[in-house]
Amino acid sequence: MVSAVEDLAVELARLVGDDNVLTDPADRWTYGYDNSRKHSEPDIVAFATSLEQVRETVRLCNRYGTTLVARGRGTGTTGGSIPLRRGLVLSLERMDRILEVDPANRFMRVESGVINQAVQETALAHGFFWAPDPTSSAFCTVGGNLALNAAGPRAVKYGTTRENVLGLRAVTGAGDEINTGVCTTKGVVGYDLTRLIIGSEGTLAVITEATLKLIPHPQAKRTLQAVYSNVDGATTAVSSIMAQPVIPCALEFIDKASIDMIRDFSKAELPDEAGALLMIEVDGPESGIDAAVDAVSRAAQNEGLVQLKAASTEAEVAALWAARKALSPALRKIAPNKLNEDIVVPVSRISDLITGLEGLSQEFGIPIVNFGHAGNGNIHVNLLYDSQDEVQAEKAQPCLSKVFDLVLALGGTLSGEHGVGREKRDYINREIDPVTLDLMKRIKQQFDPNGILNPDKIFPPV
Repeated sequence: MVSAVEDLAVELARLVGDDNVLTDPADRWTYGYDNSRKHSEPDIVAFATSLEQVRETVRLCNRYGTTLVARGRGTGTTGGSIPLRRGLVLSLERMDRILEVDPANRFMRVESGVINQAVQETALAHGFFWAPDPTSSAFCTVGGNLALNAAGPRAVKYGTTRENVLGLRAVTGAGDEINTGVCTTKGVVGYDLTRLIIGSEGTLAVITEATLKLIPHPQAKRTLQAVYSNVDGATTAVSSIMAQPVIPCALEFIDKASIDMIRDFSKAELPDEAGALLMIEVDGPESGIDAAVDAVSRAAQNEGLVQLKAASTEAEVAALWAARKALSPALRKIAPNKLNEDIVVPVSRISDLITGLEGLSQEFGIPIVNFGHAGNGNIHVNLLYDSQDEVQAEKAQPCLSKVFDLVLALGGTLSGEHGVGREKRDYINREIDPVTLDLMKRIKQQFDPNGILNPDKIFPPV
């Protein structure tokens, strides 16, 4: 086995160059992690700098029977880029060129290693933006966004990654180069392989290039903060806001457990009676922004409303967002470990979800704090526990299992933008029926006949 790894390393060095192959354990170690904090050390790490190198690397792995995990910057939270069978990690971080910007036709062509923020900065220089804006946008790659269909707050108005990519270049698990999609905003020739590959977590093909749909940058944006006495008031407001014509570009939810944490770990000013909070952003033309804010503000008002604030300066915007931005550091301080899930339920069932989660928190003795993208029901559920506490450590996974049962009972789904990866693969058959799951496995086999691409992800082990 060692000689096979050494032989593959030699061939890879000939293909991509000595400087683009890592074999020293100290160099390989960090490429066994992602943001799930799980680890599995790869046998080899290689950096590709062209589609041709990716294609030939995949063919080499087929010849040697070596697994291949494609990787961006490792910001995913479900273990999707961890090489569970060691093998080769193929990093695309050096494929970071913006190849073309076409403002007249509203698209940008980029390599998969380009950082999301670089796309946004380039698009803005031409008066546009790309809709996906995950929290990790300063660090995550476009390829990673595509692999997980990661979206962020703006998805409530502008759609997920799938709705904002026109076409792809990729290499299948068989080592074949494919081109999917179009560079126009309409096109219906053949099957939609672009949308199939997006969200497939590197199990079907290695994406090397994407044609991104650009959206004109809005002239104006306004920020509001609505505080409610209870979760019912907040979720009723969410349904009302989403049922009127002015769709906000962000509609974020924070529950009472999160608010209590914020009070302890930040200086954010919130009323004593705050039981839930909405952060709302509205964008559009300058001439209509005041009317849009008025419409959303009216929809946000109900019996549970305690306070509604609108920001008129950048300083006021920062002050209103202080509560939301205090959550991540507070989570790190309150518990050494957490299970961070990104479930989705119908907007009208958010209140039922939060009530159910409060019950599970009491039943298992594990704090659960919830926040996220309320406009499309995508709530980040955080189970906080201490792995050194035997009781809590023993109850964390059973509690998570009940969380997933609750979500499915409410007509929801187990992941909105983090993907399945390693962390959720054992639960996927609760959501997907056996016939559909079998069809997915057969599609995987067509793309990747030898099963070398990102094995042991998405599908439960047999």
